[in-house]
This record gives sequence, structure tokens and C-alpha cells, in this order.
Amino acid sequence: MDPKAFRALSYGVYVITSHVEGRPVGCVANSVMQITSSPATVAVSMNRDNFTHSALASTGVFAVNVLGEQSNPSLIGRFGFSSSRDTDKFTGVSYEEKQGVPVLHDSCAFLLCRVIDRMETSTHTVFLSEVIDAGVFPPAIAGDPMTYAYYHKVIKGTSPKNAPTYLPEEGEKKPEEEAASSVRWVCNVCGYVYEGDPLPDGFVCPLCSAPAEKFTRQVR
Repeated sequence: MDPKAFRALSYGVYVITSHVEGRPVGCVANSVMQITSSPATVAVSMNRDNFTHSALASTGVFAVNVLGEQSNPSLIGRFGFSSSRDTDKFTGVSYEEKQGVPVLHDSCAFLLCRVIDRMETSTHTVFLSEVIDAGVFPPAIAGDPMTYAYYHKVIKGTSPKNAPTYLPEEGEKKPEEEAASSVRWVCNVCGYVYEGDPLPDGFVCPLCSAPAEKFTRQVR
């Protein structure tokens, strides 16, 4: 089986937010789909290792925040490559609460959801949910909805290992191929790719704010 076939599937980039023990939590997801229009229902797949999973399971309410191409890329690093278990991901992030659930302002739209059923797989839970509220933000804020392809090709990000769509990156070039290859630096925290060599002085990852020493030099 060729795992690259899964890259032909289309996804968006979303931040799933909820609350637990009186504080907001959230994580990045890309496996969100509409199931029916009337009543409006969606399905969200989430790894059980994610702390946000426990919030959805215990409270039964959450928001799907649809990121746009102009959304600050640091949101992906903040919500995708750290855990709400020991990190306050909402520090410095503009949001409001709707029915007690945090909704991010730097997004295209939001769907406020209530869990009505769930299905367990070996690693993930699929939460089937009814949409109880929804809204759209002005296009000038976040632009067009971000696709997963845009995230990979333009922002040059990778999938967290907990993501349903995670696939290992292809291997590095052999030493004899290095002379004819270009150099890139890959963030060991979030997978962001900086094209060029060397890294600029004082470089910080635009996605997760990791310092230059967290980057690995690769030759393609």
C-alpha cells in the first residue's frame, strides 16, 4: 500500500476549542467534516492522547475554529505542537466565549457544537456533533479558508504525530546527492521548513517560536 495516496485527500486546518476545569483548552485538527445539513451535524476525529480530547469527552461542547490563509501561523504552532495539559495556549490570543466555549477571532468562521455520539478507533475518537451556533468573520481578518495543501506548500508545516493524517516524512538524500541538492532547516518541534542556508542570526520559528538550535539542517 502506498501511503502517499492519502495525501490526495482534501482537508482544512482547524483549531478545536473547549474548556475543562474552568479554563480554555484547544488543539489543531484537520479531520473535520459536515455529515448532514438539517439538522446540521459534523464529525471531528481526535487522538485520545490529546488533552483537549478529555474536554470534549467530559463537557460535550466545543467549537470548530476555521483558520484562514491570513490567520497568524503562530496559532498552528501554539495549538498544534504543545499540550493544554501544561500550557496556557490562550495567553496573548484574542478570543471570546460563546456559551462558555472559547472562539478565536483570528479565523474565518466558527461552529459551536454539542456531542451527540462517538465512535472509538484504535487511537482516535470520532465525535459526532450537532451544530448549535455558527458565525462568519469578515474576510479581511483571515482571508480564504486554509486548506491542508496550503499549510504544507505555503506555510511549509507538517502534521503533529497525533494527527489522524500524520505520515512520516520521506528520508533524507544520500551523501553523494548532497552536492546537487538545496539546503533547508527543519524545526524539530513543529516541522516548519526554512529554505536556505545558513539560518539568519537570531532566527525564531514563525510557527512555534522555537529558537535556531531546535532546527536541523537537511540537504535535498
